[in-house]
Amino acid sequence: EVQLQASGGGLVQAGGSTRLSCAASGFNFDDYSIGWFRQAPGKEREGVACISSSDGSKHYADSVKGRFTISRDNAKNTLYLQMNSLKPEDTAVYYCAADGGVVLTTRADYWGQGTLVTVSS
Repeated sequence: EVQLQASGGGLVQAGGSTRLSCAASGFNFDDYSIGWFRQAPGKEREGVACISSSDGSKHYADSVKGRFTISRDNAKNTLYLQMNSLKPEDTAVYYCAADGGVVLTTRADYWGQGTLVTVSS
């Protein structure tokens, strides 16, 4: 059974930090481009950060550059998102995703259930 289980969400004070985790199982994790999307209430889903399966390059949305760090541990089949200097506008449900292509797209093959991050001001 393919699973992506996200965890680490919760209530965080503005300026604070938290780390999201996504545990993968049921597929060859290291063959997939992986990353995070988020969706705030009433807004479109947007890409946050991703790692390419081809060369391990990392890509970030402009809104999170310098504040968020994406990483993966293939030995543990786990994806992480370190979130620093959080802002209220970061409040959203965060979804991890895995894509069999060399880049992560909105047509990713697998999606996690999402974890809610709420940043208070």
